[in-house]
Amino acid sequence: MEKYIEINLLKDFYGKLLPRRQQQVIELYIEENLSLSEIADEFGISRQAAHDAFKTGTETLYKLEKELGLVGKFKKRDRAVRDIDERIGRLMTEYVTDGRANEELKKIKHIIDDIND
Repeated sequence: MEKYIEINLLKDFYGKLLPRRQQQVIELYIEENLSLSEIADEFGISRQAAHDAFKTGTETLYKLEKELGLVGKFKKRDRAVRDIDERIGRLMTEYVTDGRANEELKKIKHIIDDIND
């Protein structure tokens, strides 16, 4: 299941770079939960051709991610934004003048600098 979530995320980033048939096969297999036999019937192709389209398409998605790294960058930024949000929330509820707020702000600055590298 986790692999399908990853493939779907890769498809969201790079799917338009795939040939239309590979896009459709991946969408039907992952999003519509159709079997390869059902997909083959849908397009009037063999089950093996549907399998090959899925396999080639997903391999291309992984290759694009390896070369471009957009999903990895997105995940890194997403984690950083969530971390910043949590820290800001703590600052808002625990705001005191004993220096802790200043330390949290420094951590937030470091996270933002890390995102921009």
